Amino acid sequence: MTVFMDSLRDYWSSLCSRSEIVLGDLYLQSSSGHHMTLDDGRLEDIGSSSSSGVGVRLLRGEETIYTSRNGTDGNALRTAMEEISILRGDKSGRVPEGDSILVTPVLPPISMGDELIRLNRKIRSLSSKVAQVSLAFSSSEKNVLIIREDGSVCRDKRRYSMYSVNIVAEKDGDLQTGSRVVAQMTDIDGLLRKYDFDEIASDALRTAETMLEATLCPAGAMDVVFAGEAGGTMIHEACGHGMEADIVEKDFSVYRDRIGEVIASPSVTIVDDGSIPGLYGSFEVDDEGTPSRRNLLVDKGVLKAYMTDRETSERTGFPLTGNGRRSSYRVPPQTRMSNTFVEPGETTMNELLGSVDNGLLVRQMGGGEVNPTSGDFVFHVTEGYLVKGGKVTVPVRGAILTGNGPDVLRRVVGVGTDLRFLPGMCGKGGQSVPVTDGQPALLVENITVGGSSTD
Repeated sequence: MTVFMDSLRDYWSSLCSRSEIVLGDLYLQSSSGHHMTLDDGRLEDIGSSSSSGVGVRLLRGEETIYTSRNGTDGNALRTAMEEISILRGDKSGRVPEGDSILVTPVLPPISMGDELIRLNRKIRSLSSKVAQVSLAFSSSEKNVLIIREDGSVCRDKRRYSMYSVNIVAEKDGDLQTGSRVVAQMTDIDGLLRKYDFDEIASDALRTAETMLEATLCPAGAMDVVFAGEAGGTMIHEACGHGMEADIVEKDFSVYRDRIGEVIASPSVTIVDDGSIPGLYGSFEVDDEGTPSRRNLLVDKGVLKAYMTDRETSERTGFPLTGNGRRSSYRVPPQTRMSNTFVEPGETTMNELLGSVDNGLLVRQMGGGEVNPTSGDFVFHVTEGYLVKGGKVTVPVRGAILTGNGPDVLRRVVGVGTDLRFLPGMCGKGGQSVPVTDGQPALLVENITVGGSSTD
């Protein structure tokens, strides 16, 4: 550890000890990244970016004081400390001087232009119905360092890579879309080793072409099988957010004051785990320096815990779970999910489908809306199929799922063996962070399905 680092650590712990500080942290971040997109046959956007800065946070009683500055050198820290002292109503003292603590990561350029062009040509050669192809790659590295009020220091290095494909197919003026995205905590080479990009693009094309032939979805109450490919979107949105302690604390959650109660079917166990290697929502330590861990939220239908950061744990007394996350040094952390999923069961997909007399198979989920206070939701289905007599029959479109998160959890009557994960960016309070949602196939009884047909 450098002399500057030692001095900064001692200065910060001394500053925090001089007043009634419940917790305080210096969050230093340095990051860089590359991105590349192809749209309509042309490389449209090739760029790079970098940023570095420090966020300073103090929690004093019910008051949170926060400020941030670009850079991680002595000048940036001094300016931030002077401002935080003004906000506290005292003097900052002599801030240590030194060079940048975190060096901006230097990433090799993404040499993927030829690959994007090749993929575009390959996709278009597979079908005359392809109207538009959009492809994107990105790779980034974020290095963080956290100094807590007690002088402890935590570091983490996070590498992210992502590939996405969006294909529009057309037939007789009708347009349908198929999309796929894969992302990991790895570099681009690691992503290429794990995934077959041609196969991912072909699967997106299959969805788009299948939906061109789809009939209108009938409306009514029916059993719904959520395939593992649906990726846990409903669990994340309709259940996960309601188990974040800040939402619980504000009385915006349907799960408030229900620890120890049965909230789901006995076949449902839900976990949030930021320690799983390689997943998009993983980290060694969260953005407050708490080590990532496996957190059992629902155990065989019983609500066991809420997710917390340091601030909500301090205020509520809920155990600290390591879910304090922030999008950058410019903003304070919030309680956020990491990798949230339903644990697999012992029933095969064929067995789940075989028990459905009249229902819907959901392979891909789209957007929707959720009210965490009530748990009510509306979700769009982007790829669905009718199930008759235990057999998957025709594709349908226009399906909309409506219901209530806790009610859906109680209606789960079958859990598959095929746990699948879906990466994404989760937005909350104006911030977005990488997450992963996951689920095996789930059979849920009697969900209200809105559609375009009443036959």
